[in-house]
Amino acid sequence: MSPSKELEGRLTEREELILQATVQSYITSAEPVGSRAIVKRYDLTLSPATVRNVMSDLEESGFLQQRHTSSGRIPTDRGYRYYVNHLMRVQELTLAERERIEHEFNQKLNDTEEAMRHTSHLLALVSHHAGIVEAPGEGSALVTRIDMIPVGPNRVAVLIVDSFGRIHTIVVEQDVPVSEYELSRVSRFLNENFLGVAIEVLNQSVEARIRQYMDEQRRLAERALFFLGMLPSNRPGQLFLEGATSLFEQPEFHDVEKAREVFHLLEERERLAGLLRASLLEGEPARAKVIFGSEAQPSGLEEISVVTAPYRVGNKTVGMLGVLGPRRMPFSRLTALVDYTANMLSRFLTRVSG
Repeated sequence: MSPSKELEGRLTEREELILQATVQSYITSAEPVGSRAIVKRYDLTLSPATVRNVMSDLEESGFLQQRHTSSGRIPTDRGYRYYVNHLMRVQELTLAERERIEHEFNQKLNDTEEAMRHTSHLLALVSHHAGIVEAPGEGSALVTRIDMIPVGPNRVAVLIVDSFGRIHTIVVEQDVPVSEYELSRVSRFLNENFLGVAIEVLNQSVEARIRQYMDEQRRLAERALFFLGMLPSNRPGQLFLEGATSLFEQPEFHDVEKAREVFHLLEERERLAGLLRASLLEGEPARAKVIFGSEAQPSGLEEISVVTAPYRVGNKTVGMLGVLGPRRMPFSRLTALVDYTANMLSRFLTRVSG
């Protein structure tokens, strides 16, 4: 079920009250929730028998489940999704929490990579779950400078500085020596013609220009294309992950099989990045969303959830960040945390890349 698709129909007011109470109780306790506990905790005017009947109806409708006949009930993913879409009120961060996040971003951060690592650590520290940040991919990184340096008779190092302050380096081997003079001419040609081009399409841009050039300019373009020939294209953004060990302290992952499932996910960085990006839909507002593992493709992640949000440079989304944990995370608080952190990272990157 798509996280952005509204569930058809609404529950009754009483059913919503009981579902909300069940979800919030289970998030807090990680224990199945009984009718008496709900009445006592929320000081309801309903009797335990009435609450029990409503919970039974919610179970039949697929919003709750009972793992054992004599136990209380826990939310299903359908119940969580209804809670997130209809019942959850985003909890504002405290002034102290906002000041702490702002203080972290006001520290001297030397480069974008350090900012990414710093952000994932901050998310883990404040959320007590795993913090994940996807660094901007090369489709978002623009060329700001290109240098070519000889590192041996037949080897040339190509250094490309991008708009996030990162340096991409490739070393090119060739059959015949190349002079420093020629390298400086090729570097100057690239810097005069291709600054501001996305790194992932730099090769194609040079190749397209070859057809437009004549004589000396064409020769320089062909030499440049040779040196850039080993530049990887469509390379995904690096992932920064902090706080993974805190996941295995959660009761859900004391089970060895469930812990192994999460451990494998953390090793499969592309799959993890896909989970972060699962909520990113064209035209939708750039705000935090909750993704449940059962909604992801491929499936097999039923025990986890992610609160994720895009961060931007100007008006362009360049990456995702989020908090990963068990299905019963405190979504209302984490939604506020992820949103605020994404906004702070967006401001930082817009500043450094501008």
